[in-house]
Parts: sequence; C-alpha cells; structure tokens
Amino acid sequence: MKDIFKGELVRLSAFDPEEIAKAYVNWTRDSELQRLVGSEVSALRSAKSEINFFEKLVKEDTPAAHFFSIRKLDDNRLLGDINLDVINDWGSRDSFVGLGIGDRNDWGKGYGTDAMKIMLRFAFTELNLRRVTLTVFEYNPRAIRSYEKIGFQIEGRLRGALLRDGKRWDVHYMGILFDDWKDKYYDRQNAS
Repeated sequence: MKDIFKGELVRLSAFDPEEIAKAYVNWTRDSELQRLVGSEVSALRSAKSEINFFEKLVKEDTPAAHFFSIRKLDDNRLLGDINLDVINDWGSRDSFVGLGIGDRNDWGKGYGTDAMKIMLRFAFTELNLRRVTLTVFEYNPRAIRSYEKIGFQIEGRLRGALLRDGKRWDVHYMGILFDDWKDKYYDRQNAS
C-alpha cells in the first residue's frame, strides 16, 4: 500500500501546536501572508498567544476535524499547515479545507498544490467524503490557479465581501467532488 500522507514534494505529519505556533509568529510578520489566508485585520501576536490558540484548537478537536503539518520531503522542514473540517454531520459527507504555506520563499514551488493533492486523497479514500470546499480571495490568483489545476471549480462567490486597501474584493467558493477527483487521480494513483 502507498503512504497516503506522502506526495511528490511534501508529506503531511502530526500537528504539533507548539511547533506550528512558533512558526506562525515568524510567518505572520509578513502581512501579505496574513491577508492571503485570513479575512481578519492583520496583527502581530506573541508566541504564547499563538500556542494558546493552537492548543485550544486541537483540544476542541472532534472526529470531524483533521489538522496536519506540511513538511518538505527531502529535509523534513516545516512548510505550513492544512486542515479539513467535515461540515455539520457525516451524513452530508461534505467538508471545508484550509491551507497555508508560511514562508514566502516557499511560495510558487508546488508545495501547496502537492499538500492539497494529499489531503484530497485522504478526504476521498480514507474519510469517504463526497465534496471538499474551500474559500479563496479574488486577489489571490496564484492560489486560484493552483486549486483549478488540482480540479477545484469556482462554485460561487460573495461579491464585494472583503474590503482591503479601499477596494472591495470577492470571496470565491471552490469545490471538488469525489467523482471529479476520482476521474482525474484515482486510477493513476492506484496504478503506481
């Protein structure tokens, strides 16, 4: 059997709240990262407050929430994090995914795309989900292209939902269904 948590460039690992919190303190000094992954006002936080946030997040963990760190395959370096939350109940088999690559020097190298492919494999083959959904801001075309390349489609938008730098931006809802993923990836992955 293939290691379901390993891709071509990265692997997913257990989520360590203290490790990720310390990394976030450094990563979020870059306000562009904050604006790409969240709609909140950009702010600088201490290591202690980040550790408390992530520990609380994991403590409230339910069987419907899945948190992973993203690590580079060749040197095991922490690159970011990815999470999957099953919506409401397991009956719908729908979920939301969130992804962040922390250091801008690691952006545009395929790490996020590879991590998302791994997460979709986990979502569809281990959790037997039907749909994975994400939100992305209109002003993040690099992420939109990456998600489209994987197979996500824009399914809707909240027009003008986000105000940044005096301009209104749309929030895109993108989704991928199991059948679309299966047609694109499943037979290829099982053959290797």
